[in-house]
Amino acid sequence: MDPFTLVVASALAATIMAGSMGLLYFASSRRVCLFNWAMAGLFFAASNIIGACAIKFRLDHALVPAFGNVLYIAGHYGILAGLRRHLQLKPRWDLLAALALPAFGAHLVPALQPVLTLVLSPVVMAIDVGAAWLLWRQPDRGARLAYLPMIVLELGFAAQQGVRVLAEAIHPGSGAGMAHCQFLQTCGALFVLVFLSVATMSCALIVTHDQTRALRRAALTDVLTGWLNRRALHEIALREFRRSERSGAAIHFITFDIDHFKSINDRHGHGVGDAAICHVTAVATRVLRGCDALFRIGGEEFAVLVADSRLGDVCRIAERLREMVAASPLVTDGQAVRMTVSVGVAALTVGDMRWEDILRRADEALYHAKQNGRNRVSVHGVDRIIHLNDAVRVAARDTVGHCDLARF
Repeated sequence: MDPFTLVVASALAATIMAGSMGLLYFASSRRVCLFNWAMAGLFFAASNIIGACAIKFRLDHALVPAFGNVLYIAGHYGILAGLRRHLQLKPRWDLLAALALPAFGAHLVPALQPVLTLVLSPVVMAIDVGAAWLLWRQPDRGARLAYLPMIVLELGFAAQQGVRVLAEAIHPGSGAGMAHCQFLQTCGALFVLVFLSVATMSCALIVTHDQTRALRRAALTDVLTGWLNRRALHEIALREFRRSERSGAAIHFITFDIDHFKSINDRHGHGVGDAAICHVTAVATRVLRGCDALFRIGGEEFAVLVADSRLGDVCRIAERLREMVAASPLVTDGQAVRMTVSVGVAALTVGDMRWEDILRRADEALYHAKQNGRNRVSVHGVDRIIHLNDAVRVAARDTVGHCDLARF
């Protein structure tokens, strides 16, 4: 296949990329990364159209390759900008200007005409390696699999550019201008065609994977509070329980609910009731910072899974939670709505066959706290040394097998 045909094919591939990303942009809640990738496709298409015209009509004016190569650089940077947008980073178009303007000026310097490949290819290499590095260093391993095709593509294209630089260094002047060195031009055009085709699929894969994860998060998240829901509780608790069976790690559940919540709804309305739930979970989130396993399991009932901690530490967390909710009234319409929570705590025991056994005992402890005055913490079944206000006090087992922190 001759270079002209490859360049035309690359222009078509770039147009397809621009169209595909543009359609996805309008169909995907206006994700800015898709707009950047659509612009990258347009830049590549314009660059290849200029290249095709230069080959077809033998255009030798310095401005022709200048515009074509600057658009080519802009296409590569457009992909990088889209990746940055996808990762919630600024696109840094000022960096493109810093790269494109010197590249354009290099075409107007006669002394640099024989070594333009040595000037331009390192710029493209830097952009591509930067894009690959940006994706590779992301801490989310789950997303890295979706990033892998783009990483391989960017590094492969950078390696191809490196080979061109090496060839130009060995045979100076062989790559200058679009009409010279048919082999290098043919290989370069072929790599561009492959790059554009795979880049389109890689960008679509990244967006599709992101949307799939967003849908999964929505399926596992309570809409009102942002905490995880019962479906997520089953998945996470089962995973932690199996891990505990292998490693012997401790598992605890803290369950709590809002005392007299029905009266809040009856007195102030369901809107304030929803606000009360959100307020309590916001306070709890501050207390439970560092714990990701926060669940809303009922209307005003919540659960927290704590792994790899001692029971004494979990009890202190539960008491701190109770204190903070009691000390943080909800202010609505200039009126303070005071709330308290009752809290139950239970630990994994040797005889537990399912994680639900721990949660059931935590619920029993919660029920005991409610039956004994509310606004207190009950621990299921074990005599404990309880630390409150930096003092160490002994909690004796009560008649139903709970340590009642509210007694101290």
